[in-house]
Amino acid sequence: MPVSRPPDPENGRRIVVDRRKGLCLLCHSGPFPEVRFQGDLAPSLAGAGSRWNPAQLRARLIDSRLFNGETIMPPYFRAEGQFRMAGAFKGRTILTAEEVEDVTAFLSTLRE
Repeated sequence: MPVSRPPDPENGRRIVVDRRKGLCLLCHSGPFPEVRFQGDLAPSLAGAGSRWNPAQLRARLIDSRLFNGETIMPPYFRAEGQFRMAGAFKGRTILTAEEVEDVTAFLSTLRE
């Protein structure tokens, strides 16, 4: 997955808390006190960087079905074989390669 710039964890955080871009907090909760109504359908993102290394975090973002075939989490960097996707995302990825790296870098900072 080639990228054109170094990862930006601050942008990764913006993506995670943005309900229109990352959609992460619809299902996950985490250390984001400024965000109301965080999800409880998926594991908390608090401590994600302690539980998984960057490669594992990246793989979960790309397509979490690699780890759990029954997951409801959409693949964030897969344009084919998508499931449970809004029509606007059909045939394209939710995040760019750079954004996947940004989110991975941010989640890696979340340590307990």
